[in-house]
Amino acid sequence: MSRTSAPAPVDQPVDTPLSHGLKQRHLSMIALGGVIGAGLFVGSGAGIAAAGPSIVIAYAISGLLVMLVMRMLGEMSAANPASGSFSVHAERAIGPWAGFTAGWAFWFLLCVAVGLEGIGAAKIMTGWLPGTPEWAWVALFMLVFCGTNLAAVKNFGEFEFWFAALKVGAIALFLGIGVLAILGILPGTDAPGTANLTGDDGFMPNGSEGLVVGLLASVFAYGGLETVTIAAAESEQPVQGVAKAVRTAMWRIALFYIGSMAVIVTLVPWGDPKVVEKGPYVATLEHLGIPAAGQIMNVVVLIALLSAMNANVYGASRMACSLVARGQGPKALGKVSGGVPRIAVLVSSVFGFACVLLSYWRPNDVFMWLLNMIGAVILVVWIFIAVSQLVLRHKLEREAPEKLVVKMWLYPALTWVALAGMAAVFVLMAREADTRTQLYYTGGLVLALAVVGYIRQVAAAAKGDVEPEAVDAGVGER
Repeated sequence: MSRTSAPAPVDQPVDTPLSHGLKQRHLSMIALGGVIGAGLFVGSGAGIAAAGPSIVIAYAISGLLVMLVMRMLGEMSAANPASGSFSVHAERAIGPWAGFTAGWAFWFLLCVAVGLEGIGAAKIMTGWLPGTPEWAWVALFMLVFCGTNLAAVKNFGEFEFWFAALKVGAIALFLGIGVLAILGILPGTDAPGTANLTGDDGFMPNGSEGLVVGLLASVFAYGGLETVTIAAAESEQPVQGVAKAVRTAMWRIALFYIGSMAVIVTLVPWGDPKVVEKGPYVATLEHLGIPAAGQIMNVVVLIALLSAMNANVYGASRMACSLVARGQGPKALGKVSGGVPRIAVLVSSVFGFACVLLSYWRPNDVFMWLLNMIGAVILVVWIFIAVSQLVLRHKLEREAPEKLVVKMWLYPALTWVALAGMAAVFVLMAREADTRTQLYYTGGLVLALAVVGYIRQVAAAAKGDVEPEAVDAGVGER
């Protein structure tokens, strides 16, 4: 297969024939809500238990790394919007094997995540309605979001718009209540001062080891931001949309993640067992005497899980469609009908549901094997993003500087700083027994994909299917 020979217009995505049904309000809210997930509401409790009040530092460090990654991704996506996002950029910068590896690894991550989120949402529903089977709730959720994604992309946008609005509203209300309590203005509460920050063994109670565990927990809580650059390709104004979303990433991360961690550890003793048992947000609201705090947060977590399921089915289907459009997968997955890759949506949903079934049939071996394989995939994706930006920025400055509407700060110094940070996270993972296992399994998955991708690249080159000059020129996908 050959590529087209003329570049697409700057303001249009160089991609498959997907629709452009997402409005700017959809894209803005997807970007805003993308940083608020169940990992923040529930998973952050383990990080607080390990790091104590220094969890704020852990989230600030990992948040800075994510800001750099998103800035790099935003630079490339604004210059060349594509539904394959970083997979397309990796193919242009490094080679088809890199696009193949990054794209299919991310697809695998999203599909397994859909299953995990379905299980989490089902557990909440069975808690409210005892006796109902979990698998039935998962099946219902899968049907709903598969149906949503099979329809026009604007339906996905509407679902995510309202899901994100509810999540943003919930965390904004939490932060507002927390600040009032810290100031001693909230009725029935006294200002805690710095007692919880400096007491009970101090700000870093478990030393640097605790901070490392908290840092690792925080890094993986930021997953989901990448979806906005995938969605941008189907928006009315791809370049402007992704540029605006990326430029607001800094204050969103600072406010929602770092701000809420600061509120929690200021108000609640870090050693309170409820922080892990019920989640830090529930523990904080109960500490402040907010009625029905547990049920309120269950509703919010349910919304976060359903939102993530919806977004991940969308992201997986678009990534699969993009890969096929570039000759990197089965042709059937790339069929677009009514502006929607419906077969890719179905396959991604079925794979997600299969992961749920494996969690019941083989929870101790096959399912854990899947979980370990996706453990560090997002870090691998970030490395591909950073390396791609180093290469493509140089080419853009030389060949099409007008496309640099979003620029990476202090290029190339901060890109190298980000790569060093990612390498440091890998080293830290290798030091911990649990995360070391994930590193091995993820490494095996990535290596297998890279080998297959390289063999395909060599075979394609031998047949004359690849035109390197078209890739270098930033031309779209096959």
